Formats: sequence, structure tokens, C-alpha cells
Amino acid sequence: MTRRRADRASLGSALLWLGPALLLIGGVVVLPAVELVRASLSRFSITGLRLGDAGTRNYTAVLQHPMLGTVVLNTVIWVVAVVALTVVISLGVAQFLTKDFWGRTVVRWAVIVPWAASLVITAKTFVMIYDYYYGTLNLLLGAVGLGPVDFLGSDAWIMASMVLVGVFVSIPFTSYVFVAGLNATPVEVYEAARVDGAGPFQTWWRITLPLLRPALLVAVVLNIINVFNSFPIIYVLNDRNPGFGHDTTITFMYKLAFKSAEKDVGMSAAAGVFNVLLILVVVVVYLRFTRWREESA
Repeated sequence: MTRRRADRASLGSALLWLGPALLLIGGVVVLPAVELVRASLSRFSITGLRLGDAGTRNYTAVLQHPMLGTVVLNTVIWVVAVVALTVVISLGVAQFLTKDFWGRTVVRWAVIVPWAASLVITAKTFVMIYDYYYGTLNLLLGAVGLGPVDFLGSDAWIMASMVLVGVFVSIPFTSYVFVAGLNATPVEVYEAARVDGAGPFQTWWRITLPLLRPALLVAVVLNIINVFNSFPIIYVLNDRNPGFGHDTTITFMYKLAFKSAEKDVGMSAAAGVFNVLLILVVVVVYLRFTRWREESA
């Protein structure tokens, strides 16, 4: 009897401490997820009023959409290109930021500015840089006889232009994750490598990179999630182009509800469910692959 009372007291104390966090998770994560699934199984009028149940028709309509293949391919190119370039460039930036040089503090603050700025403002700034008629970049290219280039309207340039902005805003956070990893590496390890005659590249390849693996894992997973869900950059830079030819799954979902011939909230919600499942599958596969590599090492 005494033991049961002690267990109930312990459970009540735990709920008291965990209650605010559980309420927050329920309000921010669980409730929106339930409403998303509910909307994906419903019919809506063009003004957004719920008309009744739709069964799985919204999911079928999304899977049969003629532009779905293009949108998925755009998403894969966008995520892989931005994450890969961000990780490679950030490794170099992090190595530079850990060096001792005059003005290092100022440089560190300057690097973090793109991350602190609003994504919409950053995207709008790049629209002015890329603009075909009065953009800064085309003025420079025109001065040397190489422009103008339609960075935001040409099929050949729009994805590369968006990837550049995605990398620009992703580098600060990723670099600081790597800086934390580099600062946690024991100095004695490098001294031992130097005594054994290891060169700079051998030291980086055999010591620095393996010890950075935890930071690398965090950076890659978080960047995959952030880049996949990045709406402002794609929407702002691709806003002048009609249709879904340069959209990712995130902007595809938005346009289905508000900026397409469909204007179907139910289809948009079904696309949202697919987005959540897709990012969960990618993260789980990556984590299992990384664990397999660590166990086999």
C-alpha cells in the first residue's frame, strides 16, 4: 500500500514537471498533425469551407497529378545540391574560423549575419541581385560583355540560382556546428600526430574528419530537414514563373491550395501528409545508414 502511494506520488511529480512540455508538444505538433490528416480526408469549396468527407480521393489526385514527377525531381536536386555544397563549404569556413588571426571576432559575427536575417528579406535581396533588367549581377556581367542572363526566368538558370541562395543562408549554422566540433577535439591528439610525422592532409583526413563525425551527422540531418521545408526561398525567387515546373514539394503543396487551377485545400493537405512521411523516411534511412557505418567501423 505504501509502495503504491509512493509510485502515485512519483507519477504526479513527473507529470507536474513534464506537463508544460507535453501541452506544448500536443498543441504545436500533435494537434496540427491530426488536423492535417483530417483535412486531407475532406472535401472543401473553393473558398475553403468543408463540404464533407472525401475518403482517399485527395491522395489519389495528388499521386495522379501530371507535374508530380517534375516536382519530386526538383526537390531531390534542391535538397542534395544545397546540403552537399553547404557541408563542403562549411568545413572550410569552420577550419578558417578556428584559426587565430587579427579580427577573428568580427569575421565570426559577419559570418552569422545571413543566418540571423529573415529568409524572405534575403530572398528578396537576391531577387534584386538576379533581376534581368536592373539586377546588380547583370549590370556587372553586361559591363564585361557576358550579360544579361535571365537567372530567375530561364529553365537552365533558375534552380542553380535558388541553390546558391539556399547554400548562402545554410552556411552560418553549419559552420558553427563544425566550429563546436573542432573546438572539442583534444589538442593532444594533433600533437601526437605531429610527433608521428603526419602531414596536414593526413592529420585532417585521419583525425579531424573522423572526430567531426557526430557534428557532421547533426549538420546533415538538420540541413536535410531545413532545406526540404524551405518555403520562402523557392516561393520568392520562383514567384514570377507560372505552373509547377520549378517548384519543390513544399511550394507545390501551397500552390495546390492557393495559386493553381485546382485551388483544393484537401489536395494540399494530402500533399502535406506525403511531405511529412517523405522527410521521416529520409531521416530514418540516413540515421540507420550512419549507425551501420559506425558499427562496421
